[in-house]
Amino acid sequence: MFSHVMIGTNDLEKSKQFYDAVLGTLGVKPGAQDRHRVFWRTRSGTLSVTQPIDGQPATVANGTTIGFNMASPEQADQFYTAALAHGGVAIEDPPGWRDSGLYLCYFRDPDGHKICGLHRKPKA
Repeated sequence: MFSHVMIGTNDLEKSKQFYDAVLGTLGVKPGAQDRHRVFWRTRSGTLSVTQPIDGQPATVANGTTIGFNMASPEQADQFYTAALAHGGVAIEDPPGWRDSGLYLCYFRDPDGHKICGLHRKPKA
């Protein structure tokens, strides 16, 4: 359904370093910078960070979460660990299984955007 997700940043280089490390745990190649934006492109979609073109500071959308599919709980743990090691902030419950049958991890990126790693338990 979606072609891409673009979020704002106030520090393009810091965001590139953060997402290169975090998305690298998913096998995503380092982002490509184009002026005031960085793009991480995959077959399933694109994530981009941008310095706002209106010149105003980037802000966080309250109630917004960007979720990434995880191949396994271990990959979700690696994703989470890389985030915290590169300036992310742990939020909500620790990574783990929820009653819904989902393995989830949540953190905020260096600009405060809420990110989720999600693994669905295979159906029996």
